[in-house]
Amino acid sequence: MRFLILGGTAWLGGTVATAARHHGHRVTCLARGETGSVPDGIRFVQGDRTRPDAYDSVAAEDWDVVVDVSRQPGQVASAVAALRERAGSYTFVSSGNVYAETSTPGGLESAELVGALAGDVMEDMESYGEAKVACERRVLEGFGPERSLILRSGLIGGPGDVSDRSGYWPARFAQPAADDGSVLVPDVPGLLTQLLDVRDLAEWIVDAAEDGTRGVYNVAGETVSLVEYLAVARFVAGHTARVVGVDPHWLQEHGVEPWSGPRSLPLWLPLPEYGGFSARDTSAARNAGLVTRPLADTLADTLRWERQRVLNGPRRAGLSDADEVALLAALAA
Repeated sequence: MRFLILGGTAWLGGTVATAARHHGHRVTCLARGETGSVPDGIRFVQGDRTRPDAYDSVAAEDWDVVVDVSRQPGQVASAVAALRERAGSYTFVSSGNVYAETSTPGGLESAELVGALAGDVMEDMESYGEAKVACERRVLEGFGPERSLILRSGLIGGPGDVSDRSGYWPARFAQPAADDGSVLVPDVPGLLTQLLDVRDLAEWIVDAAEDGTRGVYNVAGETVSLVEYLAVARFVAGHTARVVGVDPHWLQEHGVEPWSGPRSLPLWLPLPEYGGFSARDTSAARNAGLVTRPLADTLADTLRWERQRVLNGPRRAGLSDADEVALLAALAA
C-alpha cells in the first residue's frame, strides 16, 4: 500500500510512518521538516500546509491512504480538497476532547459533540475540541463515511512523550525530590485513566488501513484507576518509600494544576466533572482489531526513555523538585 503521512517528522506521525514501513508499505511524509527528520527508508516531501501549493507534488500521485493528525481545520480542508480524487481513504486522528459531556464513564461514539470551530485556525488550546470537530467534518464531507476513518484518541503516551504526562510519574518514583524518598500524589480514588501507547495507536492505524476499516472510533488504553496507574508507575520504578496522598482541594489551594502544564500533577482531573474524560467506551475499536499492551510495559519503556533524558530537568508537566519539597513541608507543618 502507498501511505501518505501528513507530518511524520514529529512523535505520532513518525511512529505511524515507522509502523507502516515495518509492514512493508511504501511511505511518504509531507511536512515542513522543522521538528526533525523522517525515519530511515521513508520518502520525505517538504511542504508547508499553510501555503496553497503545499500538496502540489503529492496531489499528482495516487495513494491508498492518507493519515492526518492536524488540529487546524483549514489545513485539513485544503488536504481533503487536494487529495480526495487521488486517495483511497483518509485516516484522521481526532481526540476525545470533541465530546461535550465529560462526567460520565462509558461514553460512546454517538455522544454529543462540542460545537465545531467556525474558522480555519485554532488560535489556542482552549478551542482544541472545537477545532478537532471541525477537522472531522472536513474529512467526512470530502471523503464520505465510506472512505473515512476517524479515531477519537484518549491520552497518548509512551517513549518519546515530551509532554511529560506519561513519563512524569515513573520518573518521579525513580528519582524522588524528597530526601526520604517520599512522593506526593493526588488522592482521587474514583478517577479513571486510559493511557494509550503511541506504538499501539500507530500499529492499529496501519492495520485498519490494511483491513479497510472505516467509521468513527474511540481509541484509548486500558481503563484503570489513577490509584492503580500510580501503583504500576511505582512498581516499574522500584520505589519503596512513602507515598503521600493529598486532597485535591488542598492541591488547588496551593497552586497545583491538574492534568498538565507547569506546576501540575499529570493525569489528575477534578471530580465529578471529569469522571468520564478518561473512561470512554473503546469496545468498538477493540472489536475492530485495536490491541493495547499492558500498562506496565508502556511505563517501563517510557522510564527507560526518560533515563536517557535528565530526570530532574525542566518539564512541560509536573512539579519541580523544589515545588514538591515545599509542598511536602507545608503538609508536614
